[in-house]
Amino acid sequence: MTRKPPHRTPRPEPEETPVVLPHAVITVTETGVLNVTLDGADVPHPEGTAWTRSTFGPLLDALTRDRTTTVRIEVHENDGSMFTDVIRARRRTTPGPPDAPAETETEPAARATSRSKRRPDLVEVTGEGFVPGEDVAAAVIVFHTDATSTGDARALLDRERLRSLLSGGGEVMLFGRISGTIHVRRLP
Repeated sequence: MTRKPPHRTPRPEPEETPVVLPHAVITVTETGVLNVTLDGADVPHPEGTAWTRSTFGPLLDALTRDRTTTVRIEVHENDGSMFTDVIRARRRTTPGPPDAPAETETEPAARATSRSKRRPDLVEVTGEGFVPGEDVAAAVIVFHTDATSTGDARALLDRERLRSLLSGGGEVMLFGRISGTIHVRRLP
């Protein structure tokens, strides 16, 4: 009788799991200028101007390298209060399967039809009053979107994918992770 070796889960690659997250410290001055450091090194504005509250979105993009790196953020307000958050990198999208070869005589036509791409039935949900560039959650949390430079947010939802969750004219919530802005919209 032979024994099976124990099943071991492979360890993640080092680039997938950072040992220490990059640490950004943002200190807000009385004039609204942001002093920014990343792991102790100053982060200058790329245009040579100062970071301000209105450039907070582009600052987050710069710190996270356009959301490719997860970063721990500490914001120290000039009134002594402090806010801490982790800005996560976006999930990597994996490419879909390569195009299927042409149908063979032994392959049923129904199988080829199931591989065809369907057009999504989208519903638009909008809200205003978000901090420019902040992470905005769409709940039931299906994905995250970013606020535009004007503080508006937009989410496109695939009705077919969410039909079971939203039967009976469900609701969708947009939640600003930094501003705390919440918008609840009833679906038609």
